[in-house]
Amino acid sequence: MPDIDYVMSVRAVKQGAFVPDVGPTRFLRVPGDVNPSPDQAGPAAAWYAEVQAAGSWRNDKGEDRGDILIVVHGFNMSMAEVMDRHRRVKTGLAALGFKGVVISYDWPSDNQVLAYLPDRHRAKLTALQLVTDGISYLSKKQTADCPINIHLLGHSTGAYVIREAFDDADDSQLKNSAWSISQMMLIAGDISADSLSAGDSGAESMYNHSVRLTNYSNRHDSVLDLSNVKRLGVAPRVGRVGLPSDAPPKAVNINCSDYYALLDGDPTIQSKDEPLGRAGAPSHSWYFGNAIFTLDLFNTLIGVDRESSPTRVTAPDGTINLRRPFAAS
Repeated sequence: MPDIDYVMSVRAVKQGAFVPDVGPTRFLRVPGDVNPSPDQAGPAAAWYAEVQAAGSWRNDKGEDRGDILIVVHGFNMSMAEVMDRHRRVKTGLAALGFKGVVISYDWPSDNQVLAYLPDRHRAKLTALQLVTDGISYLSKKQTADCPINIHLLGHSTGAYVIREAFDDADDSQLKNSAWSISQMMLIAGDISADSLSAGDSGAESMYNHSVRLTNYSNRHDSVLDLSNVKRLGVAPRVGRVGLPSDAPPKAVNINCSDYYALLDGDPTIQSKDEPLGRAGAPSHSWYFGNAIFTLDLFNTLIGVDRESSPTRVTAPDGTINLRRPFAAS
């Protein structure tokens, strides 16, 4: 059976091709060596059943469980770039023993650097479909003897999509209010740090519908630098400065700044930790295909304690920093 990638796309279709406009949700089965196209769409029910089956596995005790990781991409992304990053996450986790399935939520970003504000508008318009057509439906498929853990990984503007999706879902009072996810992870998150404060109404929805939120920040992220004229507003971004001090206990920040500085300054470490090379802007997108981040992501998905991962070290001030384990040196 050929390798298949699973994609939920909310891009519109014109003349038989995807375009960066808002459309209905399409459920794609993408062969592992090609890019998404509308003719790969099929019935939702069959797609859901296949995803659930692909994400199901049995632990050492013989107990059934499932893991579904949904990746939400950032702005200025072509579908080829979306799939390249999807496959970097998928193959990296599989190499570490991840038995679940990875799917991508593909919202209609445009492959143009100057399309930041239009992209953000389309992200807002399509955010709710992440919950209504994805998380909520998959949550309903859980059974007492086969719990399905749904996880989210949002990159850049993908963090904004997630935040708006959760907020809109609560505001809309969806019929299935019991939907939830296990691990929510933000990398290079392009939302303000203050928007993840415990008292923020939008953040409240994220925290209420997740078991744990892990934010990865990098002070060297040039794309999230406030001097970048594309930034919306002037508030420091959570993917650069980290979580606010009043974030709730279920939220944890992983400061990647020291590790990235080491990585960026040492070609030998780059060759070891980034065997596939870099994707996109280095300081903003280095996470994809990076061995150290992927190991930390894997440990987060399987529930390793926030301070017990070999890829983390706690500083005297309580800051948790990403590091290279001894075995990776």
